[in-house]
Amino acid sequence: MTFHISPAAPLPSHVHSSPSSPHFFQVSSPCSRRRSLFPCHPISLPFLSPPHPHVSPKASVQAPTTRQTSPLPSPDSSSLDDGDARSRLPPPNPNPPFKNSIWVNPNSPRASRLRQRSSDSRYARLARLAASLDSSDPTEPAVSGVLASLGDAPPEQDAVIILNSMENSQNAVLVLRWFRSRIKLEKEVILYNVTLKVLRKCKDWNGLEALWEEMMEKGIKPDNVTFSTAISCARLCNLPAKAVEWFEKMPEFGCHPDDITYSAMIDAYGRSGNVEMALELYDRARNEKWRLDPVTFATVIRVYSVSGNFDGALNVYEEMKALGVKPNVVIYNTLLDSMGRAGRPWQVKTIYREMSSRGLVPTRATYSALLRAYSKARYAEDALGVYKQMNERGMELNVILYNMLLSMCADIGSVDEAVEIFRKMKELPDGCRPDIWSYSSLITAYCCSGKVSEAEGLLDDMLEAGFQPNIFVLTSLIQCYGKAQMTDSVVKSLDKLLELGIRPDDRFCGCLLNVATQTPAEELGKIIGCIERANHQLGSLVKMLVAEGTDNETVRREADELFQYISSEVKKAYCNCLIDLCVNHDQLERACVLLDLAIRLEIYRDLQSRSPTQWSLHVRSLSLGAALTALHVWMNDLANSLQNGEELPPLLGIHTGHGKHKYSEKGLASVLESHLREINAPFHEAPDKVGWFLTTKVAAQSWLASRSSSDVFSTSFCNLSYRKPDTISSQSTPSLFISDLMCPHSLALTSCVSSVLPATTSSSTCPLGLTFVSAFSFSLSLNDLLLGADKFF
Repeated sequence: MTFHISPAAPLPSHVHSSPSSPHFFQVSSPCSRRRSLFPCHPISLPFLSPPHPHVSPKASVQAPTTRQTSPLPSPDSSSLDDGDARSRLPPPNPNPPFKNSIWVNPNSPRASRLRQRSSDSRYARLARLAASLDSSDPTEPAVSGVLASLGDAPPEQDAVIILNSMENSQNAVLVLRWFRSRIKLEKEVILYNVTLKVLRKCKDWNGLEALWEEMMEKGIKPDNVTFSTAISCARLCNLPAKAVEWFEKMPEFGCHPDDITYSAMIDAYGRSGNVEMALELYDRARNEKWRLDPVTFATVIRVYSVSGNFDGALNVYEEMKALGVKPNVVIYNTLLDSMGRAGRPWQVKTIYREMSSRGLVPTRATYSALLRAYSKARYAEDALGVYKQMNERGMELNVILYNMLLSMCADIGSVDEAVEIFRKMKELPDGCRPDIWSYSSLITAYCCSGKVSEAEGLLDDMLEAGFQPNIFVLTSLIQCYGKAQMTDSVVKSLDKLLELGIRPDDRFCGCLLNVATQTPAEELGKIIGCIERANHQLGSLVKMLVAEGTDNETVRREADELFQYISSEVKKAYCNCLIDLCVNHDQLERACVLLDLAIRLEIYRDLQSRSPTQWSLHVRSLSLGAALTALHVWMNDLANSLQNGEELPPLLGIHTGHGKHKYSEKGLASVLESHLREINAPFHEAPDKVGWFLTTKVAAQSWLASRSSSDVFSTSFCNLSYRKPDTISSQSTPSLFISDLMCPHSLALTSCVSSVLPATTSSSTCPLGLTFVSAFSFSLSLNDLLLGADKFF
C-alpha cells in the first residue's frame, strides 16, 4: 500500500460554513472509498526527500512501501563547492506517480510521529543545534555537551549540515574534531572543506592556516574545493599575496583551477603587484570567455591605471559592458580615479553622469575621486559643486575629505570657500576637527593670496591648538614672505624649521630659490645665506651665478653635479629659477650655459620641433627668463639655417600655452607677444590656435634678411628695462601656486619668476653662439613676469 498525505479536494459548499473554515484531508485506500472530514494541515514524511534548506515542503509526495527511513545521499566534494553544501542535492519529484492515497488526521498520534520523522523537521533541528554550538563556550566539554543529543554514531550527513550552518569558526573546529572521533568518514576532506568555509565566512585566516597544517599532519589530501575556499578567504581578508601563494601550490597536490578560480586570481595578482600575470590571465579570460565578476574588472581597470595605460582601463570598461556585466559603484569609483590620474576631467564628468543615470548612489570614494580629479584640473566650479552635492545629500565627511576640499581650494585660490569649510570643521565633533593638514591648507590659501597677516594669525591658532608647524606650512610662509619682500621673516622661518629639527627637502630649497628671484640685490645676500644653510651645494651654485669672475665651465660642472643630486620632480623648477637669477643679474652667458645643460640632461625636452610644413618652438613649460633665452637661441638657429642655405618651411610657430594664473592677469603668451612686437618679429597670435604665434616663411626670411646678425638680437631680452621689485607693492604682486609645494599629496614644485633685468652697455657671446648687444626697448611690470606654476609644468 502507498501512503499519501495531501490537502483534500474542495468540499461542497454546504460543508464550509464560512470562508475561514479549516482545511480538510481525505484518507483513502484501494479497499475503501470512505470519505471522512477531519480538520488538518499539510505533513511530510521523513523518508521522502533529503534535507534541503531551500526546498519547501511539497503539497504531495510519494513514499516507498517500506517504513524504514532511507539514509541521506553521501555527500561528495563536488557538492561542497562555493555554494551551499546542499545546493546540488536533487530535488524531490514534484509529481510522483501514485494510485492510492491515505488521508491522515494531523491531530492523531500517527501524524505526529510522521511529522517528527520529516526531512524539514530534521534539518530545522540540526540548524538549531548549530546555533547552540555557535553560542556555547569554546571548550571541548561545552561542545560535547551540546552534541550529546546526536548519540554516539551520528550520520555523516548530520555532521555536514551542522558544520555548514555554523557561524563560529573557533567552535566549528572543535565540532569537526568531535565528529572525527565518532564517525568513520569515507572522505575526511569533505568535513574539513565545510569547516574551512566556516573559517572563510568568519574571515579567520589564521584559523584557516592552522586547519591546513592539521590536514597536512594527518595526511588528508586537499582537493579543488579546499584551494578555492582558501583563495576566496584570502581575497576576503585582503591578503592577495596569500591567494597567489595558495594558487601556485595547487599543482603540487594534483589540483587544477577552474574558470572561477582563475578569475579570482586576476584580482589577486593585480592587487599583489604582479601586473604582468594579472593581464596575462585577463587576456586568457577574454579568449576563453571566462565569467568575470565586477570586482575582477575593477582590479584590471586599476592595474591599467597604475601602469599608466588609461586607454586600456577605458577599453576594459567597454568590454565589461559589452559582455553584459553591469557596472557597480566599485567599478565607477575605480574608473573615476583612473581618469582623474590621467588628467581627463571631461571623461570624469561623463562617467559620473552615466553612474548617476543608473541610479547608483555615490559613496565617499566617489566624491574623493571627483574632488581629486577636479582639483587637479583646476575645475573650480565642478569641485565646489561636488561639495554642495555632499551637503545636500547629508553625507558626513571625515577629516580626510575635508582636508581634500581645503587643499583643492588652496590650489584654485578659493580663499573664501576655504575659510568657510575650515569654520565648519571647527564646529564638528572631535573626529572631524581641523588637524595639521587642515591648518596647512588654509595657511597655504592665505599665502597664495598674499594675505600675510591672516596666515600669521592662523599660525598662532595652530600653535594654540597644539600643532607644530610642519615643512609644508613653513614652505608656504616663506613663499608668502618672499612675495611681500619680508626678507627677515624668511630668515626667521628657516630658523624655526631648523629649531624644530625638520630637514629642508628639495621643495623647501626650491621655494627659497624662487624667493631669491624676487629679492632686491641689497637683500639677496640674506636669501643666499638661507639657501646655503638649507642646501650647501645649491647655495654655492647660486653664489657663482650672481658673482663676477666665475668661468662658465665651472658653472656648468657645478650645475651638472647639482642636477644629479636633486630629485627629478624639482629639476625643471630649479633650472627655471637659476636661469632667471642669471638674467636678473646680467649673467647672460651663464643663462645660456644652464639652458644648454638642461637640454642635454633632458630637463627641458622637445623645445624645438621640425616637420616638412612647420618649425616650432615650445616654451609653455618654461619660466619667463628661460622662455626668452630659448626664443633667442631659436631665432639664432633660424638665422644660421638661412646663412647655410637651408630652406625654411611654410610656417614657423611659437607655442606659449594660453592659460592665465589665478593670481595674475598676465600669462607667458601676453609677455612674449609684447616682446615679439617690440623687436618687430613678424609673429602674430593665431586666431584658430590659442597659445600659438605663427608667421610665414616669406615674412620670416624678409625679417631675418633685413637685419644684420647683431641687429636681429639688438633688442634681446637681456636689455629690457623693468621696474625694480621694491617699487612694486605686495598687493599688486601676483601669488605663486604654492599649494603644490605644501600639499602632502603632491610632489610638484612650483616656480614663479620675477625677472629684474638691469641695463647693460656691454655685449657678450654665449656658448650657443648668440650675441647680446645693449639696447633699451620697453618696460614691463612685475605682474607681467610673475607667472603661475601651471605655465611651468
